[in-house]
Amino acid sequence: MSDVESEIANKSLMIFDWDGTLMDSIGLIVESMHIAGEAHGFTTTDDAVKSIIGLSLIRGIQILYPQATLEQQAAIQQSYADYYIQTSVAPNQPHSQFFVGIEAMLQQLQAQGKQLAVATGKKRAGLDRVMDYANSRHYFVTSRCADESGSKPDPQMLLDILAETGVDVADALFVGDSIHDIQMAKALGMTSIAVNYGAANAETLAAEEPTYQVDTPQQLIDLLTGNLTDN
Repeated sequence: MSDVESEIANKSLMIFDWDGTLMDSIGLIVESMHIAGEAHGFTTTDDAVKSIIGLSLIRGIQILYPQATLEQQAAIQQSYADYYIQTSVAPNQPHSQFFVGIEAMLQQLQAQGKQLAVATGKKRAGLDRVMDYANSRHYFVTSRCADESGSKPDPQMLLDILAETGVDVADALFVGDSIHDIQMAKALGMTSIAVNYGAANAETLAAEEPTYQVDTPQQLIDLLTGNLTDN
């Protein structure tokens, strides 16, 4: 077993970001933000929207539209939520599904005795809704959201998960697709895995110095489940 495999295999708690890490939802997030902003007279770019993914929604809106009043920011938030919710539960919506192989990975990790958790920029209501839609709540022993523990990169949600599970930071890892994810894990000295298939590109994520970095969902699956030597 390689050093990498050995380190990962010894982790008893694996914490995941949701959007762009487990769920193929980045496209819908970008689309929803454009729809919401334009409905209130504001425009932005795809790259700008991707850069705020991982933050709480209202914090992201404040960064994207600093010229908007508090009332306008609240209205954009509501428009975003309305569009995202309606579209995400539409029949055969591709942006409401796990990346290929991810659900099987969760099943395998659970069978290996790993504790799995989620730390996300979503609100609690939003995470509960998508977990129920994807019938995935049973994979995770706990979860924390931005409206419960603060917006990333504040590490409070990771601290909460560690406290609830009774796991030491050295025995946990965090997987995410944004710079905010990696910064959050680094704040605690937690092992981090950056995935290059979500919100941020490989170069941007590499600048944050994650512990490990993968290009595809399959590479993540192989890394976490111990299948590196099979490829």
